[in-house]
Amino acid sequence: MTSLLKEHFPMIRDRKTIIHEIGASRALQSIFHSWTADQQEEFLDFCTGARGIKILYDVFIKEVLNPEMVPEHVSSLLSVILKREVRIVSPLPHEGSQITAGGSLIVTDILVVFEDGSYGNVEIQKIGYLFPGERAACYSADLLLRQYKRVRSRQKKFSYKNMKPVYTIVIYENSPKEFHAFPDTFIHTITPVSDTGIKLNLLQNYTFVALDIFTKNHQNKVINSKLDAWMVFLSSDRPEDIVELITAYPEFKPLYEMLYDFCLNTEKVMEMFSKELRMMDDNTVAYMIDIMQEEIDSQKKEIDSKKQEIDSKNQEIDSLKDEIESLKRQLKKTEV
Repeated sequence: MTSLLKEHFPMIRDRKTIIHEIGASRALQSIFHSWTADQQEEFLDFCTGARGIKILYDVFIKEVLNPEMVPEHVSSLLSVILKREVRIVSPLPHEGSQITAGGSLIVTDILVVFEDGSYGNVEIQKIGYLFPGERAACYSADLLLRQYKRVRSRQKKFSYKNMKPVYTIVIYENSPKEFHAFPDTFIHTITPVSDTGIKLNLLQNYTFVALDIFTKNHQNKVINSKLDAWMVFLSSDRPEDIVELITAYPEFKPLYEMLYDFCLNTEKVMEMFSKELRMMDDNTVAYMIDIMQEEIDSQKKEIDSKKQEIDSKNQEIDSLKDEIESLKRQLKKTEV
């Protein structure tokens, strides 16, 4: 497998060279031996080309989808997802009331302005949060408010006609359970539609992308569209898929070259990998906390419901007891 990728990316080093470099540094040895055997193998595999690079590692994806340095990459991805040509003209700062920055389950969060004045928020999550619809609605509302404040501050006479659409795009490495009810669909686009046919420009648009569902459906299929190409790029670390991708769409090869050049700095890439492992642990903990809290809330509702049922039964019993006592008193009077 190593030769398969090295043929296309000659800068990839062999296992012996990397292990020798680690062994020559106490600091690198300390980092390397702090990992489990599986983690050590994973690191050596992607550095030597035995496996491809996982693009959704935090550092890698922020290199590839940096709206300041390489806006054309973000524009290309969003064009195929939104099914219309878009061009990024500027990134937006993560400040003020912006609510989506941070969070251990989030790989990256990109806020941008399109050429036509529309706003876009691209969020990539390793593990899909609970309540994806409610969260996306909050992201969208926040993005719309940002635009409103910006437009209002730049116009002497504000008009709502100058407000542009906002697009919330959420990409999941592992999608929430709601999406698995649609096992043959990996992209869901949602826009406001009336029940009467009236046309109102309500501005807020949503797109959800489930990479795990794409991967299941794409097995043994060829890459035959730019959308397929981006999905494979984001989701697969199989050398065969990478070679197929750069053969069908050569424009992706420089993206891999940039990341393999990064891997030549062993110290830097080891620090990155250690950070990634910590983030993965945080992701798992945060996700489990959410799941357990949902279970606790569900059990509490069930207990409250049972308690109400018990209270109702107790009231019935008390009523029957009163009725029995009343009948006993009547019986005594009859006996007398």
